Amino acid sequence: MTVLLEAEGLRKVFSGGVRAVDDVDIEVNRGETLGIVGESGCGKSTTAKLLLRLLTPDRGSIRFDGADLGRARGTRLRKMRADLQLVPQHPMTSLNPRVPVGASIEFNMRAQDMYPGRRSQRVRELMAMVGLPPEHADRYPHELSGGQLQRVAIARALATDPKLLVCDEAVSALDKSVQAQVLNLLVDIQQQLGVAYIFISHDLAVVEHIADRVAVMYLGRIVEEGPAKTLWREPMHPYTRALLSAMPGYAQERIILSGDPPSPVNLPSGCRFRTRCPDAITACESFDPPLVGARGGGAGQKAACVHVKPLVSTSP
Repeated sequence: MTVLLEAEGLRKVFSGGVRAVDDVDIEVNRGETLGIVGESGCGKSTTAKLLLRLLTPDRGSIRFDGADLGRARGTRLRKMRADLQLVPQHPMTSLNPRVPVGASIEFNMRAQDMYPGRRSQRVRELMAMVGLPPEHADRYPHELSGGQLQRVAIARALATDPKLLVCDEAVSALDKSVQAQVLNLLVDIQQQLGVAYIFISHDLAVVEHIADRVAVMYLGRIVEEGPAKTLWREPMHPYTRALLSAMPGYAQERIILSGDPPSPVNLPSGCRFRTRCPDAITACESFDPPLVGARGGGAGQKAACVHVKPLVSTSP
């Protein structure tokens, strides 16, 4: 596989000193799905906005398809965004209620000056691809169900022939049965078009269904990353183990974390997970472990924990 998107050292601090994203590295290969999971407020959506350049990082670099996305401006940035599209959590809020959904899908093509002379035909093709009848193009958002609206959002994102879709909690607002239909649709589209996904969710069962690799976030940092099957079978970080233990049907005993996550304005010293970690030791108070290849873990598995022996020597 070849790398499509590579971000290094991303940081975003909001007013008041809120460290939403703190030294995050992300890599997505062509045609694969990277899942990003974690509790609400861990920085998942902010990371997505940084990768889409909807927010400007305070520090770090982003390269997309060999070009410097982090420094792109104006027309160049607009053209690069054709290859990098968003599927939002609530499509109703991103669709104009006074415009038929077919026109909303066509708008993306107009904005990028794509498919001149055959945009109406392309709208019908996209609607068929996402499982909507062509007559739905003339309907308004309030006339469609939640599942149908999410299919419209996917069709609109595909209108510019992107290489990567960022799906930010794209199925969390749907019923379980509809979730499964939309997830299967995304898998089919990926197989057909070869598009890559960044799939952001707090629901690990959903990510398990669709992701090739998974990154686990906690308080703005990635604390574990690896192939989905390996991470599910042998999680290395105590936070990952706690998240997985809460999944229905997961074989291991449930791990109950104490307290709430610390404030991102006033992070604890050392490892930011130590205040809730059942395995915390004295060294955790002074050492903030980096995300490194884990000795004894699977190929490509990384973790940030003092209990994990790194492939490369790193000591507190």
